[in-house]
Amino acid sequence: MTVVWGLLFAAGILLALSPWLWPATAPRPAPAPGGRWTRLLQSAGYAHGTPGHLLAASVGSAALAGAVVWIVTTLPVFALVAALAAAAAPAVWLRARARRLRSSRRAMWPDVCDLLVASVRAGMPLTDAVASVADSGPPALRGAFAAFGADVAASGHFDSSALRLKARLADPVADRIIEALRMARQVGGTELTTVLRALSASVRAEATLRSEIEARQSWIRGAAVLGAVAPWVILGLLALRPEGQAAYATPEGAIVIVVGAAISFLAFRLMVGIGRLPEPRRWFA
Repeated sequence: MTVVWGLLFAAGILLALSPWLWPATAPRPAPAPGGRWTRLLQSAGYAHGTPGHLLAASVGSAALAGAVVWIVTTLPVFALVAALAAAAAPAVWLRARARRLRSSRRAMWPDVCDLLVASVRAGMPLTDAVASVADSGPPALRGAFAAFGADVAASGHFDSSALRLKARLADPVADRIIEALRMARQVGGTELTTVLRALSASVRAEATLRSEIEARQSWIRGAAVLGAVAPWVILGLLALRPEGQAAYATPEGAIVIVVGAAISFLAFRLMVGIGRLPEPRRWFA
């Protein structure tokens, strides 16, 4: 009996001292919101991708372009410039794809708002109204809303499914629509159809105006691309000749290539900046 009481006493002392002997580990911090490259992948329609995939694509493109130029021209500086340009190519392509997706979807969101308004006015539950866009919405958006329907059917939680839908769409207008739906789901109210109608009208007017401006300024981007690419095509043709390789293999030729690359980059950025329209920001990302 004495042994039992001794064990109980020791266990009590051990439990009393356990907060100091084995302090609780700090809770794992919540994952930080998506960084710049994660948001770029999402906006380009590759929400399943990671920055590591983008880095691997950049490194592979740089190695391939540098090796090809080195083999063809035997100019190390030219190969280095080609490798740097190829390393930036995946990110540039993703930005262009994201821009095209935003432009193509801009005219679709008013239709989505109209479908949601019609479904809500018909008495359909909000979850079913959002999932129904997968059947009657614009074809380019049906996949994301079909995934939302499967997600909410599996989890039964509208809010988390809506957040994942927002990440898949990665569009400023979609953010506003989904946040309005989430608020209506959480606090209720009868103003959802009014908000969606007003949002539909403003998005439609903005899309019309932006399309007109982009059509008038499209020549600026075309001129920037032509002005940046044409000199390097000519340089590549000259470097294919033995006398051209000999000229650019000198220190003076290397300086010309480096200075030309810097000027081309700055001129391209300046021209693109002049013709770029400000894009809506994702305030609710």
